[in-house]
Amino acid sequence: MNGEYPIYYNAKIRKNTLNWNDPAWEKAKIASIDHFHPAGSSHHPQTETKIAYNHEGIFVLFRVKDRYVRSVYTEYNTKVHEDSCVEWFFQPPGAEGYYNFEINAGGTLHVNYIIDPERDENGKRKNIRPVPAGIAKKILIESSLPAIVDPEIESEIEWRLAVFIPLSFFDHYTPLGNITGAVARGNLYKCGDKTSHPHWAAWNPIDVLNFHRPDCFGSFVFIE
Repeated sequence: MNGEYPIYYNAKIRKNTLNWNDPAWEKAKIASIDHFHPAGSSHHPQTETKIAYNHEGIFVLFRVKDRYVRSVYTEYNTKVHEDSCVEWFFQPPGAEGYYNFEINAGGTLHVNYIIDPERDENGKRKNIRPVPAGIAKKILIESSLPAIVDPEIESEIEWRLAVFIPLSFFDHYTPLGNITGAVARGNLYKCGDKTSHPHWAAWNPIDVLNFHRPDCFGSFVFIE
């Protein structure tokens, strides 16, 4: 099943607003990350996403109604997927590979440009290109939680992440140019590999427990 999400042009959107009900987001559709893999626990956090864009960049807002929230990684490109984590995998229009934007509840980022996600005999991905830290710092991230959440929050809590990815970020590997009218591919995920209640959810369903499945990507349509 190939889901389709319309990303509307929004000149009024503001960087790093955590306000889910901000009028600037009124036109944005909600993508629900609600296809849970059966290998996970019974904990199924409600995770929703809004995405918009303008001439400056792409704006992504996550809202998670969660429990068992953990966030301990604070360094760039560490194993944030082991924490309470949301992810956006994004394959720009016409690009050979995709970016795996992974962000834990504390706002720590992990991202690479991946052309071939299959692993070799040593367990390494066959074609993965690192994003230099200086380029990754262009991405602005705001979390409603502190950088470190430890011990785990077991009670019910809502947390949010606001992400701004400037168009200039993509110049290093995949310059976007004018994306209005273009169709990209990708997926949205929620996970928590090392929390007390591990779980793995996707916006567009995955058939095996592996987020790096371009064949399971949905479509992101940039609408004027």
